[in-house]
Amino acid sequence: MSPVIAIVGCPNVGKSTLFNRLTRSRAALVADKPGVTRDRQYGYADLRASVILLIDTGGIAGSTDDPDPLHGAVGEQTRQAMLEADAVLWLTDGRAGLSAGDLELAATLRTLKKPVFFVVNKIDGVGADHALAEFHAVGGFAPPIPIAAETGAGIDTLLDRIAAAFPDNAAQPEQHPGATRVAIIGRPNVGKSTLLNRIMGEERVLTSARPGTTRDSITVPLQRRHKEYLLTDTAGIRRRHKVTDKVEKFSVIKSLKAMANCQVVILMTDARDVISGQDQTLLGLISQSGKALIIAVNKWDGLSGRQKADIRRQLERKTAFVDYACVHPISALHGTGVGKLFDSIDRITRALRREFSAASITALLHEAVSANPPPLVRGRRIKLKYAHPGGYDPVRIIIHGNQTRATPAHYQRYLANFFRNRMNLTGTPVFIEFKHGDNPYQTRRSPTHKRRSNKHRRGR
Repeated sequence: MSPVIAIVGCPNVGKSTLFNRLTRSRAALVADKPGVTRDRQYGYADLRASVILLIDTGGIAGSTDDPDPLHGAVGEQTRQAMLEADAVLWLTDGRAGLSAGDLELAATLRTLKKPVFFVVNKIDGVGADHALAEFHAVGGFAPPIPIAAETGAGIDTLLDRIAAAFPDNAAQPEQHPGATRVAIIGRPNVGKSTLLNRIMGEERVLTSARPGTTRDSITVPLQRRHKEYLLTDTAGIRRRHKVTDKVEKFSVIKSLKAMANCQVVILMTDARDVISGQDQTLLGLISQSGKALIIAVNKWDGLSGRQKADIRRQLERKTAFVDYACVHPISALHGTGVGKLFDSIDRITRALRREFSAASITALLHEAVSANPPPLVRGRRIKLKYAHPGGYDPVRIIIHGNQTRATPAHYQRYLANFFRNRMNLTGTPVFIEFKHGDNPYQTRRSPTHKRRSNKHRRGR
């Protein structure tokens, strides 16, 4: 196993910037304000000939009397990361100097009995000697390492120290080549993080009744019944005109990127406000992306039979344009129906991995045309001759024929539904593309055309 190192420190000392620098990514959300990071973020970093697993954590404010309950929850996430790590990278701010929060954190780190890398960040423009002066007074740790995470200064020295602490590490990053990538998206406060915690069986991410608690997209590996999954909890997506905060804008962008990189999207909705206008907007984005879709109607417990019947009618009416979606009423808080989500995920995964021959798809095309022929266009019948697969994630079928450009939208939907039903494709859309067979003689003139034209002019 790769050594696990947790990056800890007070708010706004540059932990996420260092995490992105070491992992050579932009996985952690970064902004020039404290308290942006709240949940644990994991990533791999090259350590000379091997690798390390880094954990980015939220800042520990250093005060246990803070009235904001989220600050205590963030601190609990950070303490959990320190317990599961093999070593701790303690990051401080060289410009701000040693704070009371740093001293409290130092006292906690001394009790862990784990290697601690004492790092002073933001030494650019200040000077290493000046920045480190007061930090040398902190006892119980090796001399501090000056770095500038923003520019990369001192990073090589830091990596040398870490490599020296783990000389026998030759592990490679744990890969998940066969894992099914699942993104949980939805409006704020519909229960996305609660669902992830229920699935994981632990308080893996922060939950709160306050909308917007989740700010970053957190990906967690899961092994269930000998199958691997990568679950991504995302920040809530509100209407564009309501998003004014810079951090929230980046959170939304990362949520959309998580959706683009996954195989299956779970859209979480609230049974008390099922399929709002924003939900329909998200469904439109998912439909355009071609991702397999599961609609999870949360907070189903406690509803009366009449309310449930009314919600089902609303779902059927408002999601008609994504009728391929798997719909599951669940309770993320109590776990009702959560297991059925994985039944649908597994069926979708099998569907996306199936391969179809051109001959079988062409046979299905002829069957569809026989059951419901294409309409006439200017008195001529559209001829659909043969078909073949054009991709599997999403499923794409290429159809060749004559006058295919004139195929009306309703007939395209008929073909997509026909293929999906006959190919037993669960929860995934089918994209139909047409290739038009142009007439090769359309632009050619016959040998007698010029003679006929001259004769016509002489007869005038």
